[in-house]
Amino acid sequence: MKTVKKLVLAAAIVPMAFASASAFAFGGKGEHRGGHCQGGMDRGIMKQLELTDAQKTQFKEMREANKKQMKANFEENFEARQAKRQAQHEKVQQMLLADNFDQAEATNLAKQMVEQQTERKVKMMEKRHQMLSILTPEQKTKFVELSKERMNKCAEKRKDRY
Repeated sequence: MKTVKKLVLAAAIVPMAFASASAFAFGGKGEHRGGHCQGGMDRGIMKQLELTDAQKTQFKEMREANKKQMKANFEENFEARQAKRQAQHEKVQQMLLADNFDQAEATNLAKQMVEQQTERKVKMMEKRHQMLSILTPEQKTKFVELSKERMNKCAEKRKDRY
């Protein structure tokens, strides 16, 4: 009976040990995406801006409104977006598997992809602008300084990585 217990215990512990070891080897939480080198407005920078309670409330309301809007948009247009994505994927596959590479078709597909990405980026920048418009001029200045510091740290991390 003791042997069976030991085997069961080993079967439970060994996978966990390997999983945690690989997580540590991989750099832990967040490091696989560059750690703090992701763009955007993270909470660390926002905390350093010493926001007023009114500003915090405005940010929270904006985040919740954006979240509701994104969820509604996702649910509303899911099938249409999925069909469009599938059609685009099939076009790419056909082009890649064709006997001859069609430069013009590849350029067209790439332009469509860039246009879609540009639209998403513009929407994202508009939302970020709305959020930053809540800040006072002093907070905006401090935000710029903190962002520059962060960019410099990220540049150093990237430099050390390669």
